[in-house]
Amino acid sequence: MKFVTYILDGNAQPRFGFKKDEYIIDVIRAAIWAKESKGDPSFLEIPSTLKMALENWDANFSKLKELDASLPEMNIESHAGGGKPIAILEENVQLLSPIPNPQSFRDFYAFEQHVRAARKLRGLDMHPDWFKIAIFYFSNPAALYGHKEEIPYPRGTNELDYELEFAVIIANGGSNIAQEDADQYIAGYTVCNDWSARDMQREEMAMSLGPAKGKDFASSFGPYMVTPDELTDAWDDNGKLHLRMTCHVNGKLISDGNTNDLYHPFTKMIERASMNAKLLPGDILGSGTVGTGCILELRPDNVGGWIKKGDVVRMEVERLGVLENKIV
Repeated sequence: MKFVTYILDGNAQPRFGFKKDEYIIDVIRAAIWAKESKGDPSFLEIPSTLKMALENWDANFSKLKELDASLPEMNIESHAGGGKPIAILEENVQLLSPIPNPQSFRDFYAFEQHVRAARKLRGLDMHPDWFKIAIFYFSNPAALYGHKEEIPYPRGTNELDYELEFAVIIANGGSNIAQEDADQYIAGYTVCNDWSARDMQREEMAMSLGPAKGKDFASSFGPYMVTPDELTDAWDDNGKLHLRMTCHVNGKLISDGNTNDLYHPFTKMIERASMNAKLLPGDILGSGTVGTGCILELRPDNVGGWIKKGDVVRMEVERLGVLENKIV
């Protein structure tokens, strides 16, 4: 399934839904519809937000699949719960980050090509410990944007960059999770753009701290949280997820990579992140930038410069969807 958090008609209250064909199904309205039309109140037990549902994900995901299966096959847009339509055309809703308010967002550094290129630009060779340890930094969970939301150009930078990534969203939560058990903590996958102010980042890292303020202003996620059962046939013979990753700027293809180039798997990242710490339901773990996945790596002179006001950055990860934002 593909889950979303969305707002409708300018209402600031986020709502919980899932994608079905060209529609977004509103979970709460659909649960009310099931009670009114079928006399089944059991779906009203489903929490009202995706983040809350992730607290007991196995039970809630099972109930959400039951709800999906119970929906009418024809003319779904004509059915209502509590007098309001249960299905809204996706083009008529504003998608937020699937989890708009996680407790934490850890971003890893797990694609070897990008790491090599970034270190080379700083005059550094690959550190041998990188191959042993899945390393990460904390970014700002209070500065998340969804698909088609506008991103304010950050103050203090002249070198705005994107980073093409994908991410997992944590189910249930836990501490000291072993890598061999970590799959069960992955609720789903989403596209991630880790916006970066390179000049600010460079200043910080020259003082052996960061990235911090250079990443503090915005991260984009979406459009959906895609559950692992949607991707069972996307794993290659080496046990890696095989999905093309692309980024277009103003319609021009700039970045082109694949998820199967990930050196450290998400299971290893979960083990590392949960060591001596508690991962909470809805926490987000980013992959780090795929090879070719940013202007820093490709060099601005080769791709038309840094990101500017008015630019539209469109990321797509095969089967996870499109994440597009305009800089304003």
